[in-house]
Amino acid sequence: MKRERAEQQGRRAESMAAGWLRLHGWRILAQRVRTARGEVDLVAKRRNLVAFVEVKARTKTKDLETAIDLHRLKRVAAAAEILYPKYCQNGEDARIDVILVAPRRLPTHLTNVWHGF
Repeated sequence: MKRERAEQQGRRAESMAAGWLRLHGWRILAQRVRTARGEVDLVAKRRNLVAFVEVKARTKTKDLETAIDLHRLKRVAAAAEILYPKYCQNGEDARIDVILVAPRRLPTHLTNVWHGF
């Protein structure tokens, strides 16, 4: 039951993050893209830039500070490397972003969090 609740919370957070991105001029290309090396929650594009986005949700705002760590970012980066040729076929720039979601507050969009990409 706890796992199901976390799954639902994650899906709601991803929907909120996708809506947030759309409001800021992004087009969502894909959601929950799995690869052999990891998963990317959202793939979004604005102009000539593709963002591979990790979405993290927490029930308490203070817990957002520790929601993302190096291990998780490495997995997203590894998945993004695999996905890059599919979503960046026309020479688009790419980056890895994180969107943090908590109740009763606007999402926080952290841009270009992985500099090894």
